[in-house]
Amino acid sequence: MRRSPNPTRETFGKAQEQPQPRIDEIISQVRAEVTKEEPAVDIDFTQVLQDMIGDLTGAPQPIVVKLFSPDADLLATWAPRVADSLGRVYVGGKSRWSTSRTALKTLLAALPWFFTVNPGTASRAGFTTDQLTTAASAIVDGEPATTPVIIDDRPYTLRVRFPQTNRSSLEAMSNTLLVNSTGGTATLGSMASVIELPGQTEILRENLQRDVEVTARLEGLDLGGGVAAVQEGRHDLKLPPSIRVEYGGTYREQQKSFHDLIVVLLLALVLIFLVAAVRVPVVLGAVAILSSAVLSTSGVFLGLLITRTTFNVSSFMGLIMVIGIVAKNGILLLDANQKFRSVGFSAEEALIQAGAGVFVPS
Repeated sequence: MRRSPNPTRETFGKAQEQPQPRIDEIISQVRAEVTKEEPAVDIDFTQVLQDMIGDLTGAPQPIVVKLFSPDADLLATWAPRVADSLGRVYVGGKSRWSTSRTALKTLLAALPWFFTVNPGTASRAGFTTDQLTTAASAIVDGEPATTPVIIDDRPYTLRVRFPQTNRSSLEAMSNTLLVNSTGGTATLGSMASVIELPGQTEILRENLQRDVEVTARLEGLDLGGGVAAVQEGRHDLKLPPSIRVEYGGTYREQQKSFHDLIVVLLLALVLIFLVAAVRVPVVLGAVAILSSAVLSTSGVFLGLLITRTTFNVSSFMGLIMVIGIVAKNGILLLDANQKFRSVGFSAEEALIQAGAGVFVPS
């Protein structure tokens, strides 16, 4: 048997032949398996760094569709339809949406049940109003025990609560059997009326205008393509004219950042021309430096195309840096060329010496 001269290198080479799957591919695979086993379950995957950056920028969701209208019923009707339409949008023959939710929700933090005690009936059954209030609270939220539990010399207060079956419905709460101090029994419904109150709808406003937000996450699709698909789906949905639509989330923050970076880029080009005009006395030299800096952006876009990287804020910042580096090298090159020409070098020799000094520094 012939052994490999370097088994470690051979093992490493075999491991390198299998590329690691991307995070989007892993999420899609896990979601498909969960959906296959539990079709009714809607899951969402938290990406720590991405969600942290979204929270810091005030845009935790990549895509937010804001619906504005003074008619609350109209928003309640169309917001779920917009959320469903996002989940049905297909790009390239495949659904690219991981989740789509609407911010229209009902607050149930407050007690959704109202208890009205009949003092006469309660007194005849041997209960006081305070006792029935405590019993109702123990059914819904639980009541703290009078004596704490001591563990490792530290007191812990226990909350005593009726079983889940006693608060599963109005009928279950009404049929809950209570025992008074003398041993008598009576149901809660026989001494008090229990009414279920409707939950309070959360009202969101932006610039004093009532709105509902529909949010969505993407998988395997860039933000620009996702927003374009959302806009196309919204036009197909044909919303009423009284509903105004705006797009927020990470997309809005990106558009704002792009606008600011475009201003920075234009200012950088103006400053490059001014600096080049001061350092290089020939106007054509300053124009050449500015032209070379602008043409250098083609290398940036070519690199993004080869690596299949989307043009985002980081790429834009890199583009501005490349323009600055190319302009700096151009200014140094022409400045050195002028110095060599002033001491008697020919045009060709001056360019060669200037290039050697700029691109191969000592």
